[in-house]
Amino acid sequence: MVQVPQRTALNGPTLIRLLARLTDADLPESRQPLSDRLSEWLGWTDAIALSTALSGNPPAVAPGARAIGRAEENECARVRAALAKAIAGDRTFAAARRRGPAHASPDGFPMDAAADYAVFRQRYLSLQQTMETDIGNLRARLRGMLAARSPGMTRLAMVDAVMERALSARERSLLSSVPVMLGARFERLRQSQEETRDAAQASGEAAAATPGAWLDVFRKDMQSVLLAELDIRFQPVEGLLAALRTS
Repeated sequence: MVQVPQRTALNGPTLIRLLARLTDADLPESRQPLSDRLSEWLGWTDAIALSTALSGNPPAVAPGARAIGRAEENECARVRAALAKAIAGDRTFAAARRRGPAHASPDGFPMDAAADYAVFRQRYLSLQQTMETDIGNLRARLRGMLAARSPGMTRLAMVDAVMERALSARERSLLSSVPVMLGARFERLRQSQEETRDAAQASGEAAAATPGAWLDVFRKDMQSVLLAELDIRFQPVEGLLAALRTS
């Protein structure tokens, strides 16, 4: 009896686990400590800036710094909800309404099967840019509030600013590969639909799958990946909020 190797169970972020499932990739978890991985991503100028932020004397704290209020908490919640709504409500990812033969070409081939992945890729990249801009602005605002608290909190804000500058290019490069991976998922789903249709036509049977259903599956997959990416991108904001609450 042939033993089918079991895939490694990942314990990482939802985005990584979701991509591993959608791409059928067996991704081994890294045994390298996080500090070692970060050292590979930081250039020597980044290392100097980080050392300065950690060991230097932070600017004097302005008097009258106020505690974090409901307004800041609400603003963070509003930005996150707006981004989630933009993803969930985007028409590109909405399931198509099917009204029988009107959605089939003259030869019976589903119109959805001729969809161009470039449309989805462009929309994904656009939403990524929106997330990067909105979250970056929010993160800078929270750093400004943190820097007005105490010398220790000022140092933390400086470290966050250095890390954002140092890792933004790396983050952008890694996340730009997500649409590429989803493109492969798109093609596999389309090919599976075509194979099902061809087999049904060869046997004279009705197609087992609803025409274009594969594209609705893909839309849902891409939407789920975007929401998981939003979670990843929002983690620094949540960290700054936590620091503000305790300062």
